[in-house]
Amino acid sequence: MSITKERKSELIQEFKTTDKDNGGSAASQVAVLTERIRNLTQHMKNNHKDLHSRHGLTQMVNRRKKLLAYIKKNDVSEYEALIKKLGLRK
Repeated sequence: MSITKERKSELIQEFKTTDKDNGGSAASQVAVLTERIRNLTQHMKNNHKDLHSRHGLTQMVNRRKKLLAYIKKNDVSEYEALIKKLGLRK
C-alpha cells in the first residue's frame, strides 16, 4: 500500500528541480503522491469497503490537485511536462 524508501528516493531523484532538492519541490511531491495514489487505488479495487483508506485516497488526490494548480500557475511548461511524464491527463 505504501511506497518503499528506495522507490521514494528514486522518484525524488527523477523529478527534483535543483541539485539541492531533497523532495520539497512541488514536482517531486506530486510524483510521490501519484505513486501512493496508484498503490492505494489497487488496494481499493480489492477492498472496496475500506472507508478509511478511501478517505486517505481522497485527501491525497486533493493535495496533488492543489500542488498541480500551484505548478500550473507558476510555470505552464513545467506543468505540461510533469503531467506528460507522470501520465496523468489523457
